[in-house]
Amino acid sequence: MPAAFTLIAEAHVGALDLARWQFGITTVYHFIFVPLTIGLSPLVALLQTFWVKTGKDEWYRLTRFFGKLLLINFALGIVTGIVQEFQFGMNWSEYSRYVGDIFGAPLAMEALAAFFIESTFLGIWIFGWGRLSKGVHLATIWLVAFAVNLSAFFILAANSFMQYPVGAKVSDSAGNLLTPRADMASLGEMLFSKLSLSTFWHTISTSFVVAGTFMAGISVWWIVKSVRQGKEDLARNVYRRGAVVGTVTIIVAGLSLILSGHNQAVITTELQPTKMAAAEALCVTPEPGQGAALTVAPIGTCEDGTFDGAQILPIKGLLSLLATGDSAGEVKGIADLEAEFESVFGAEDAEGNALDYTPPIMVTAWSFRLMIGLGVFAAVLAIWALIALRGGRVSGSGGLKVWALITLPTPFIAAAFGWIFTEIGRQPWIVYPVYEAGAPSPDIALRTAAAVSPDSVVGAGSVAITLVAFTLIYLVLAVFWFKLMVKYTGAGVDEAETIPTKDDDADDSQPLSFAY
Repeated sequence: MPAAFTLIAEAHVGALDLARWQFGITTVYHFIFVPLTIGLSPLVALLQTFWVKTGKDEWYRLTRFFGKLLLINFALGIVTGIVQEFQFGMNWSEYSRYVGDIFGAPLAMEALAAFFIESTFLGIWIFGWGRLSKGVHLATIWLVAFAVNLSAFFILAANSFMQYPVGAKVSDSAGNLLTPRADMASLGEMLFSKLSLSTFWHTISTSFVVAGTFMAGISVWWIVKSVRQGKEDLARNVYRRGAVVGTVTIIVAGLSLILSGHNQAVITTELQPTKMAAAEALCVTPEPGQGAALTVAPIGTCEDGTFDGAQILPIKGLLSLLATGDSAGEVKGIADLEAEFESVFGAEDAEGNALDYTPPIMVTAWSFRLMIGLGVFAAVLAIWALIALRGGRVSGSGGLKVWALITLPTPFIAAAFGWIFTEIGRQPWIVYPVYEAGAPSPDIALRTAAAVSPDSVVGAGSVAITLVAFTLIYLVLAVFWFKLMVKYTGAGVDEAETIPTKDDDADDSQPLSFAY
């Protein structure tokens, strides 16, 4: 690599910071596609099920319409996801050396089982229109939906291990070191930990809200457009069906999201207290019986054990109620948690630099609030659409059309902020210590600063080059994705497409495809 470029990179920022930026950018970008694929694949399968059961052409046209959008999103998700796994071996080799034997297991399961199933049967589904019987063809898309969600489970189990490393060991009962890295102790404990199951529930609920909003927003937009074009039958018979499926999905998944979010908050407060303390800018532990307040908008940081800034609209006891089920329950503050972690892991590193065990407070706090607040848009769309479409009605309301467009990106952004909260909130740990019985355990833990590849192997210049390259490539892919989605969304359902029938003597194949 050019020596000048290396010197510039190392002079301004180290390999650690660049590696974190690279992983953050690629992860957030990849996660744009993930929740839509997870939620939309079962919804497309449901639309096709309605067609097979009722024989009504409207369900067929909706299936093909949203199925094409699913394929575009799926293709970009695959391309952007591959890069992430390579980073574990390239930029984060010390992390891979330490927990690779454990972390690699669910990733291998995802690739060898779930991904092979979804990719194989997705191909059969794409080319099986008119070639397979309706029942067999329907089974292929349901297998895709199952495999996509199974894939999500394995990925989330791997991430949950980083947040709560159970099912692993580094020493025997006498405390003797077995290996210089963590070994698998129980695959079942790692895959089905309480955090893994809670995270899966919460993520799947989020994905269905994203997909429901996507389907409802596009359908409502087309309802208004069709009515204004004098095509009320198209609006009522086709797009209204999609809008109803989408809005019902938002409501049902939204309720599940609220419940799973509360459950996730309780578990996170128990297992990662520094994350929740930072999310609420809780600098000190409240006096016994006082309870911790939830602040609508904190602006500031903790300095010397006190909050330096403004806490707008604090609601007394609400944080304790959400986190413990008791408005007077104890939620530890940052000062006490810092002291706990320092007593176990030390106050300084080997070079004598002070160690900080608190995540970035404002990033954690505001990503948490934006994750929740942006969900209001989808709720308003669902309520407005159900009222406007009640009793078989269709609407030509310009306001509803505009709100549908405004709402479309909000669940994607909310999901991205949720992922940022999850990852930033566990810092400075890449493997957060097991925190049970009110104290961190030193058995398995790894600081992010110790997980990056050595500079002698992967220097700042190398990471800087790939960071710039990936970012530019992803920007190009984003343009293609956006244009394809706009193109095929704007085309609407194909009103003239022939409905395929399958018998022993006919081949009415109509592969589902898209082109730029």
